[in-house]
Amino acid sequence: MPVMARPISLALLALAGFGCDQPAEVPTSPTAGAEPSAGAMLAERKAESVKPVPAANLPADVLQRDSQPAKGGGVGKPVASEGEGDVKLEKVNFDEFLSRIAADKAAKYTMVDAWATWCGPCKENFPHVVEMHKKYGDKGLAVVSLSFDDPAVAKQVSDARQFLAEKKAVFTNFLLDEEQGVGFEKLDINSIPAVFLYG
Repeated sequence: MPVMARPISLALLALAGFGCDQPAEVPTSPTAGAEPSAGAMLAERKAESVKPVPAANLPADVLQRDSQPAKGGGVGKPVASEGEGDVKLEKVNFDEFLSRIAADKAAKYTMVDAWATWCGPCKENFPHVVEMHKKYGDKGLAVVSLSFDDPAVAKQVSDARQFLAEKKAVFTNFLLDEEQGVGFEKLDINSIPAVFLYG
């Protein structure tokens, strides 16, 4: 594997500058000898060398430039056209999540949205994620949602599935099957929504 490479862009989105903090009982500070952040691990697996691009420039300057649809069945490939098919929510641990994202060679860019149904700003931001998929999914952008809802609480899992279905999120949707707070720690974030863009 190549030496660590940075993701193209890391954009932490929070409406009006506010997001939802992780559960209070979970420590957020990295410990000595902690694993590298998810962004660093994914970037290492995804590309040998990339250069930063401002996320605000991607829709106009990068994605529209590529009019060829992505080939193959990557993680961001639509499972059905708008209004059709089932929205899927797949439980994965963090390592599986990284492997699945890194294995998608068809996508030029991968946008990951970390969110939860208990986070108001996440729910307000989510339609923008769906819109990005509709606009750029066939131009090389794989959209992936990563729910931080508690997999041990059936109501949260059900609420997440229902929310995704209501929003017609017909792209790859993962539910982080880890203890509360693992996603915050591994992604090196303090609040959600958080959107990561890799290329």
